This record gives sequence, C-alpha cells and structure tokens, in this order.
Amino acid sequence: MNNLIWLLRASKWARNPPSARMVKLVLLVVMLGLAIVALEWLDLWPDWAKMERGRMPRIPH
Repeated sequence: MNNLIWLLRASKWARNPPSARMVKLVLLVVMLGLAIVALEWLDLWPDWAKMERGRMPRIPH
C-alpha cells in the first residue's frame, strides 16, 4: 500500500515538477545541515553551541 502512495506522488511530481528555485532551496538546506554535522564530527563546532547531554524532559501524563 505504501508503494502505491509513493508511486502516485512520483507521478504527480513528473506531471508538475518543482521549480528550479525550490530545488536550489532544498539543496541549500541539505548542504547546510551536512556542513553542521561535519563541523560537529571534526570537533570544530563551538562549545557554546553544543547541547548538554542529559536526561530528556519527561512529559506528564
């Protein structure tokens, strides 16, 4: 069933593709995310911008 949904989405994109501007925007966001991950992995990300490791807050029921 899920494959059918993806096939319908692909056919919709083939009939009405996104604009070049939207493709550039998505690629820019992906490249920015990869650059941040690379800086974190190379330990070049500043300490003030890192999240503290701790317990995740619990949501009351």
